[in-house]
Amino acid sequence: MARGAVLREVTLTLPMLPDMEIAASKTATALAEFMEMSSDKIDEVRMAVVEACINSFEHSHAGDQKVQIEFAVLGDSKPEKLQITITDTGIGFSPDDVEEPIIEEKLKAASKRGWGLKIIKGLMDEVEIRSGATGTTVVMSKSR
Repeated sequence: MARGAVLREVTLTLPMLPDMEIAASKTATALAEFMEMSSDKIDEVRMAVVEACINSFEHSHAGDQKVQIEFAVLGDSKPEKLQITITDTGIGFSPDDVEEPIIEEKLKAASKRGWGLKIIKGLMDEVEIRSGATGTTVVMSKSR
């Protein structure tokens, strides 16, 4: 992903506890507002951050029970892009093996879960997932 100059940066380390994704979403909102993103884009960023955090909380099985989140406002002279990097030290997974949810089947199924990655990819401009035996990193960005 293209970086550009870092104009603002915030790092959070969150314990994997219920509702901690709200702290991450509030930080994302504050930075997106600083960038003067539209309210629709702010909502999209907020929802993607919540989904990524919940995925990490539920699926990483990280021994330290923490997730690291780095927010970076990027641009040359003015804010152009918000890049969010979410990292855990869990068991990892193969993103290529995650099945694409089929809406007709999900609506009939008892569990409606399994939409996280699809939602994140639909909401953000760029999404990169790196995962292996030492954890998972999701890098996602949204232009102003």
